Amino acid sequence: QVQLAESGGGLVQPGGSLRLSCAASGSIRSITVMGWYRQAPGKQRELVATVASGGSTNYANSVKGRFSISRDNAKNTVYLQMNSLRPEDTAVYYCNAHGLTYTSGPYTYTSDKWGQGTQVTVSS
Repeated sequence: QVQLAESGGGLVQPGGSLRLSCAASGSIRSITVMGWYRQAPGKQRELVATVASGGSTNYANSVKGRFSISRDNAKNTVYLQMNSLRPEDTAVYYCNAHGLTYTSGPYTYTSDKWGQGTQVTVSS
């Protein structure tokens, strides 16, 4: 089975930094887009940033210039470097793999997968 495992969340003071990691495991052939989304209490899940297999990136306006997304295709891992954190960045951060192609026995599947989420809290 394919799984996404996130790490790196925690408590940080305003202005601080955190680095999130998400590793996809299993018999993975390719992943079209990997990204990070977040959900604050009482709010809908929103896009933070995505990175395609070729390296093109997309960011929410609220994080441009502060967050940086990158991926290691060989390790099926995506990273989110978060700098100049603000209290409004507090949320559960979810990793997403879009267009994840994997094998199971003699078959090949393509689907989307989500991680379990990691809490990021920005507070003094």
